[in-house]
Amino acid sequence: MSSTPPGWIAASVSRGQGDLRRAWLVLKLRGPSQVQFWFIALFLGVASGAAAVAFKLGIDLIQRTVYGTDDPTHLHSFVAGLHWSQILIIPIIGGLIVGLILNRITGDGRVRSVADVIEGAALYEGRVEVRKGLASAFASLLTLSTGGSSGREGPVVHLAAVISTAICRVIRADGITGRDLLGCAVAAAVSASFNAPIAGALFALEVVLRHFAVHAFAPIVIASVAGTVVNRLWFGDITEFILPRDTVLGFYVELPAFLILGLICGLVAVVLMRSIFWADSMGSRLQFSLNIPASLRPAGAGALLGLIAIFFPHIIGVGYETTSAALTGQLVLSQAIIFVILKVAAVAITMGGRMGGGVFSPALMIGALTGLAFGIVATGLFPAVSGSGTLYALAGMGAVAAAVLGAPISTTLIVFELTGDWQTGLAVMVAVSMSTALASRLVDRSFFLTQLERRGVHLAAGPQAYLLGTFRVGTVMRFAADPRAAAEKACWDMIEGGTWIDVNATLEQAMPIFEKGGHAFIPVVQMNEKGAAPDLRGALFQVDALRVLNRALADRAEEEHS
Repeated sequence: MSSTPPGWIAASVSRGQGDLRRAWLVLKLRGPSQVQFWFIALFLGVASGAAAVAFKLGIDLIQRTVYGTDDPTHLHSFVAGLHWSQILIIPIIGGLIVGLILNRITGDGRVRSVADVIEGAALYEGRVEVRKGLASAFASLLTLSTGGSSGREGPVVHLAAVISTAICRVIRADGITGRDLLGCAVAAAVSASFNAPIAGALFALEVVLRHFAVHAFAPIVIASVAGTVVNRLWFGDITEFILPRDTVLGFYVELPAFLILGLICGLVAVVLMRSIFWADSMGSRLQFSLNIPASLRPAGAGALLGLIAIFFPHIIGVGYETTSAALTGQLVLSQAIIFVILKVAAVAITMGGRMGGGVFSPALMIGALTGLAFGIVATGLFPAVSGSGTLYALAGMGAVAAAVLGAPISTTLIVFELTGDWQTGLAVMVAVSMSTALASRLVDRSFFLTQLERRGVHLAAGPQAYLLGTFRVGTVMRFAADPRAAAEKACWDMIEGGTWIDVNATLEQAMPIFEKGGHAFIPVVQMNEKGAAPDLRGALFQVDALRVLNRALADRAEEEHS
């Protein structure tokens, strides 16, 4: 038996000592800042997880108080036995309070939610509006507690973003750090809401940051796990839904049915999204044409919801009881179809009425009902090659939610972690892929990005489109005193010809002028009082605008690939 040469042992020890010295040097020179950042991420994860838990407990507390129920998880069953007047009046009172809060604090009466978090990540260095965000969270809390038909995850995500923004202000975080901390907060909020740490981390990367940079992964995972631990310390290690044990694929020949289900779910998701946007536009037109005070708009929506809830209390609140009934096959075909229609209408009324809440939970409920209805038909027509009908409900739940959120990866994982059933991944992934592929072509990628597009924020097209809107003309132009400035006479000639741009405009407004006129520069003016001639401030050169855009794109690409 040969022995190991002493020289080889000595060389190995020497190499090991060298590796340790280099590791210590890296830790000494660069490690502390990174370790400190991880501790901040841990703290942010705990705080965001606690906020998510507190939000859920707050909904339960108010529902117990206003409805008198002992078990908010079975709210609609309890509400069915209440007097119709109570069912009607509670959402009206809730809407009145919500309207007063939002219109007094936000100014525009609009609830801040996930779309605003995405906008903050892209345009505002990971910051969101703190005061308006807190008001929105409280308004959504009241909405969900008093008969509103929406979800709690959107408000919780924005509330976590508010916490992240506060920390960013304290430590004076730069753009990259601010976005990373925002991702940590969102991951913790989602994981605490669903008890889903893997999906929470991926949701932050896929939906909010919209990239999978390696440098952001570790702190986001730390925060996501922290949020989950907070949830489990309070509620225990349980999944949101309990599924029957027969949710297995009958045979591979059944997969084409899930392809069809995915397409149907994609269409249902589009109907849901467009219904919300239509209701919002219609609500605004009615408000202005009838001269209704903006603060009364949520109360009007509450009255409509109360009328529906008298006959169908299933629309009230988050809707997890109905979702669970669909996943366990406790509903018949007619009920599933009717509940889909009513839930879409109720969500549109809630959000179009500016009451508050998110779309995640409603999408889960609508998807489960759609999948169950399809599964009842499919298994009835082809019983010999079909598995469980409830498997279609599970796949439908993921398919509609993924199409609405524009997040096929994280939504698929959320479905798995919500149910604890990892044996049905093939069916869920097939349905999710088809629904997102179809829906993303009929809207601007997702519900959130379409919301932003309607506000004139073009994030769906990518950074090459929205980064131009982050630069003011006044910060890029050449002033009149600059030796490289445009000739003053040439500038005034262009102004008299109608070609100019305001100093407070953005490069997004300037670039079409360059493209349309073929100019090398555009005069920049400061507008004065009505009737007075403008002041010439300088000129914006196209080469300067393109240089700034190129630098911004390079910085964003470096961040996303670091």
